Amino acid sequence: MFRFLLTRLAGAAVAALLSSLAVFLLMRAVPGDIVSQMLGQSGNDRTAEEALRGFFGLDRPLWSQFGDWLSATLSGDLGRSWYQGRPVTMLVWEAFLVTAEIAVATLVIATLVGVPLGVLAGIREGTRTDAAIQAFNLLGLSAPVFWIGLMLLVGASAWLEWSPPFAYMPPGVDLVENINIVILPVLSLSLLQAAAYSHFVRDTMVAELRKEYVRAAIAKGLAPRQIYFKHALRNILIPLVTFVGLILIQILGGAVVIESLFSLPGLGRLILAGIQGRDYPVVQGALLFVVLIALVVNFAIDLLYGLIDPRLKP
Repeated sequence: MFRFLLTRLAGAAVAALLSSLAVFLLMRAVPGDIVSQMLGQSGNDRTAEEALRGFFGLDRPLWSQFGDWLSATLSGDLGRSWYQGRPVTMLVWEAFLVTAEIAVATLVIATLVGVPLGVLAGIREGTRTDAAIQAFNLLGLSAPVFWIGLMLLVGASAWLEWSPPFAYMPPGVDLVENINIVILPVLSLSLLQAAAYSHFVRDTMVAELRKEYVRAAIAKGLAPRQIYFKHALRNILIPLVTFVGLILIQILGGAVVIESLFSLPGLGRLILAGIQGRDYPVVQGALLFVVLIALVVNFAIDLLYGLIDPRLKP
């Protein structure tokens, strides 16, 4: 087990290093930088341009800039925002708390809705129930998340004469106000992810119920409920755990759009604002944090495999 953990941690460290290098280079590949934005129309002032590039450290070679940033990052310092002047670590953490609330609520709702629908569709394969659930899956998977969010926003305003507040309120300050703010963003993401859950579980369940051991159990006279839930559902837990990790990462990606649509101060909105303003420390720090979250999720999934199926223990 120790060797297994060590191997996974080493792989995660390499992935984090390569991801940080990719983020660093991609940001430099975007046309324009903070200096050109600050100078604006007076961009021909060479003296001011050189002074600003020296101030932000953009006059040095890329390898030197990356080395300094990586060294500071390994010591826990992600730098300061070039626009706000605040530590990037603080900005990222504040934004992460908002995104985490949206992600956890979405994951819980999508799991509670999508998994039972997928199991039911798998058990009722070929029936009207299966067709109805598959229609829901098709709708959820084909509709863009921003369109779902807009339709929910328009529907709530037109039919219920209600619109959510656009100033974020932490749950620790006012829980009711917080629910009013996050309910539509969470529902927007939950519809898509519940459809993805249902589609995956349905197909996996159908494939499992066609296996020989299920036919043998039916021939022996086992109760259908025992076959479905004690055997078939238990055997799809391993691929389901993997899928949960993918769903969580997809939720983080969808949060970029939803947070912008509903004006939520999460990681997605922070990254977009940093890209638009060419605030390199903010974008690099926030994206590195997202990569670390993905690596932690994958690491947790590897550990869960051994708990679900002892045969997979290293």
